[in-house]
Amino acid sequence: MGKLVMSNLVTLDGYFEGAQPWDLAWHARAADDVFMRHMLEQLRTAEMLVFGRVTYEGMAKFWPTVSGENEDDSACAELMNSLPKVVFSRTLTSAEWNNTTVMRDDACAAVAELKRKTPGNILISGSAELSHALTEAGLFDEYRIAVVSTVLGSGRPLFRTGMDALQLKLIDTWQLNPACTVLRYVPA
Repeated sequence: MGKLVMSNLVTLDGYFEGAQPWDLAWHARAADDVFMRHMLEQLRTAEMLVFGRVTYEGMAKFWPTVSGENEDDSACAELMNSLPKVVFSRTLTSAEWNNTTVMRDDACAAVAELKRKTPGNILISGSAELSHALTEAGLFDEYRIAVVSTVLGSGRPLFRTGMDALQLKLIDTWQLNPACTVLRYVPA
């Protein structure tokens, strides 16, 4: 049975993006060679990538154009482009990014079925709305939260205000660079 893993960057004050959609300039503080190696290691453990529509559209525009300034960038792009991908959307009719399946089904039921059928990790990055639904359904097996030492003061939180309480157990931490520390949690 596969493991559903959330991997996201957040600011120190808990924001997953700034005040505007795709306001991610603060990601640059974390994105050094060590961070890219970390990302590559995560991708190498993934059997499948899952996205909500908004994140999918951004990733589908970005990753096919990455030529890579170094080996890790190129390897990340190769994996992002070649891994099987599922996008949950009520509005997309087709997906142009390589190896993508569009699903309109109930995301929680579909992801539970994907977990049963997939032997390795199913990785979700971004996709706050989808992640919220999967969190509420108790489907995540692991949360990898990269905390970037930036305070935005406003933006879109990764975890919604008003959601049910979520009890987690910290199982690992590692500092990738002076601006980014990864916290690895499992449900308590």
